Amino acid sequence: MALYCIGDLQGCASALDSLLAALDFSPSRDTAFFLGDLVNRGPDSLGCLQRVHALGDAARCLLGNHDIHLLAVSQGLRTAGRKDTLGPILQAPDAAAWMDWLRRQPLALHAADTLMVHAGVLPDWTCAQTLALAAEVQAALSGPDWREVLAELFGNEPAWSPALTGAARLRAIVNALTRLRYCAADGRQDFENKVTTDAPPPGFMPWFDVPGRQTAHDTVVFGHWSTLGWLNRQDVFSIDSGCVWGGQLTALELGTTPADHRPIRVPCPQAQAPGRG
Repeated sequence: MALYCIGDLQGCASALDSLLAALDFSPSRDTAFFLGDLVNRGPDSLGCLQRVHALGDAARCLLGNHDIHLLAVSQGLRTAGRKDTLGPILQAPDAAAWMDWLRRQPLALHAADTLMVHAGVLPDWTCAQTLALAAEVQAALSGPDWREVLAELFGNEPAWSPALTGAARLRAIVNALTRLRYCAADGRQDFENKVTTDAPPPGFMPWFDVPGRQTAHDTVVFGHWSTLGWLNRQDVFSIDSGCVWGGQLTALELGTTPADHRPIRVPCPQAQAPGRG
């Protein structure tokens, strides 16, 4: 039995096919943890959903920022961007069923002594707290009022506080788990900069470098940060290797210890040029 964490697909279904073949992946034997951003920007977002869903219980999925964006666009709460490639999903006859499945996915998972998130973990959060906060959002999006909840999830909540309630609390949790790259020592997030760790904005640092981070003794695997690319630091593994930008799609095979974790990569044709939009 093999366990794999797989980085951002972003609609690159053919690359996923190549990766599963390279892994000799067997749904009856192996498990794949997809770390969010299954869709958008690549040429076949619907195909990604179909392939992941077809793996059944062998696939576990996190919500990423692009997946939440898809949910909002599907409900008329956001406008599709000029580089979005969500049309085939939204126009599919079973679009509602896809949205129903997607909205019920978690924002954090823990397996094989590994915490998995799409983007990052705020410095004050323990592993257990991260999972509990993620479960709050999952419960809200799984409930009957999910459209009202979804409508309130967008916007820059600058700092987390345990005292936050309602929409502000859920928004802060979603921002951390699906958008976090840089934050300050007090947990304030920077939402604008997407560059590598070589040029952090003044007063900010990569979330995993904040002194006293509560998950420093855990192993955290994340995606989202394609300009950072592969990072293997034993306590943190970054596995978004820029598939949609012409990079690679990465699977991290989880070994007995972090030292045994092994990346497997396949090349991807460029579907988008980096830039805003």
